[in-house]
Amino acid sequence: MPAGPLRPSLTRHQEETRLNATTAPGCDAAVAQARHASEDGPAHPRLVLLTTILASSLSFIDGSVLNVALPAIGRSFAAGAEEVQWVVNAFLLPLSALLLLGGAAGDLYGRKRMLIGGIGLFALASLMCALAPGLPLFLAGRALQGIGAALLLPSSLAILGDAFSGEGRGRAVGTWAASGAMAAAGAPLLGGWMVGALGWEAIFLINLPIAAGAVALALRYVPESDRADRPPPDWLGAVVATLALGALTWALAGWSAAGTASRATIAALAAGFLLLLLFLFVEKRRREAAMVPLTLFASAEFVGLTLLTFLLYGAFGAVMVLLPFTLIEAEGYSPVAAGAALLPLPLLIAAASPVMGRVAARLGPRLPLTAGPLVVAAGFALGLRLGGGSYWTAVLPMVVLLSLGMALAVAPLTTAVLASVDAGHTGTASGLNSAVARTGGLVATALLGAVLALKGQALVDGFHGAALVAAATAAAAGASAFLLLGRKTKRSA
Repeated sequence: MPAGPLRPSLTRHQEETRLNATTAPGCDAAVAQARHASEDGPAHPRLVLLTTILASSLSFIDGSVLNVALPAIGRSFAAGAEEVQWVVNAFLLPLSALLLLGGAAGDLYGRKRMLIGGIGLFALASLMCALAPGLPLFLAGRALQGIGAALLLPSSLAILGDAFSGEGRGRAVGTWAASGAMAAAGAPLLGGWMVGALGWEAIFLINLPIAAGAVALALRYVPESDRADRPPPDWLGAVVATLALGALTWALAGWSAAGTASRATIAALAAGFLLLLLFLFVEKRRREAAMVPLTLFASAEFVGLTLLTFLLYGAFGAVMVLLPFTLIEAEGYSPVAAGAALLPLPLLIAAASPVMGRVAARLGPRLPLTAGPLVVAAGFALGLRLGGGSYWTAVLPMVVLLSLGMALAVAPLTTAVLASVDAGHTGTASGLNSAVARTGGLVATALLGAVLALKGQALVDGFHGAALVAAATAAAAGASAFLLLGRKTKRSA
């Protein structure tokens, strides 16, 4: 497979996925790159491409729209700060824990079957969210959305990777990524209008016709595939990982919202860490059949990239949740105005990423992966200007710097992750990197409770504090790249 034609396409997809504040991204497109195309492709590859675009857009659009709808949802259910956090984290928790398992299940039981099942579950969960009479049922719907997304996303990319080969695959991934990028760019603006004119329930109901179209196309045009020789998915590892992340997230959310650690919080933290140790034990026993093969972490480069992903996308995801919330609740923005305020972010990243990708190809990943997070940190620091000026002087400069920093980082990250492991683990490594990015957002959002509970100027001040913490975290991400990425990764990339 030619490397050249794929590199810009991977860059655009990587940017688009990670813009999603509630699902924030990893090396999803690299999964498609890592698949081997079958000799007998589908009879209608363009309709297969359209199917994957519609299916993936369910997760991408829903996540980006939710940010501008968060204040309205919180008011509708009279939700406190901790409960508002779970509007985001109820989706991120199963998605983070089950993303790799969803890919393995698709490979074993059939990607078409998992794609249709994931779409159907996501649609049912969306209807459940829109009609929920209370917060518990709404959060259950959000969790089911996360499970559906964990099934449909890896299967969607695997189907796309099998439907095309050579340069055609590169063009297909590029089209898929560009379509998703345009959807992510326009979704907050459209979602803001829906929240103001129709109510927040409309952002979930819009998923239903999209899901229906994707299922109809998949049933008609997507061929089934399975691998009977593949080991069964790591169900035990997935359950333990979900329980561990759930315990840690609940504890951190409660601690942050209350401002103090209760006995229940401390017990949940201890249980979470014990479950993480159990997860490592389970994965060690399963060796190469594990959901997360521990042999990947024998590479210092892979460790550095994983740490960078967790820190950078944790900080980015937290601020992308908090920024529209602060603009609406403290600065008097309407939902549609808050969506428009974020519009330059995906547009600038989409424009700058191909250029940054070519620069990274010449320089190697270490320099851009060090500089990119530092530029993002500078953007977070400009968040201190929020509340002291107009959009043009207080918000737009921050958005521009964040865009440039992320564009500098996302392009080399995919190639660096793939170069840090052997050829037999590229799909697993890229999928794990994507899951780590979403886990970073999950943990960071769980720590926002104290800020989300504030009102007026106190909320603006809280945003300033969160922006400084995010700046320090992004700088630490850059430091991890500088210290742990060496010449080996640069030559490989």
